[in-house]
Amino acid sequence: MTKSWRGPKADWHYLYNTRRWKELRLSQLRACPMCVYCRAAGRDTAANVVDHIKAHKGDTELFHDPANLQSLCQPCHDAIKKTFELSGVLPGCGLDGRPLDPAHHWRR
Repeated sequence: MTKSWRGPKADWHYLYNTRRWKELRLSQLRACPMCVYCRAAGRDTAANVVDHIKAHKGDTELFHDPANLQSLCQPCHDAIKKTFELSGVLPGCGLDGRPLDPAHHWRR
């Protein structure tokens, strides 16, 4: 049973308490210690959240796939990533003034 991110914890939430995830999370933060969204906007901010780029929804292969992980700071995870998940649009601009959203028509 999959729940909304706002609702009760999903059945697969236990995955975040496994040793395998904790080691993968630590490995990601060591390899990429800075927030990827802040860096794209020209800021250097330490990451403290490991985010799944594509929502895994309990798929254990996708959950543990290192290529599906990115390092984010808590504010970017809680605001920018949530906005992207709800709207499908990545808000904000980079240093060059171009939108961060890869699907934006100015990025073509």
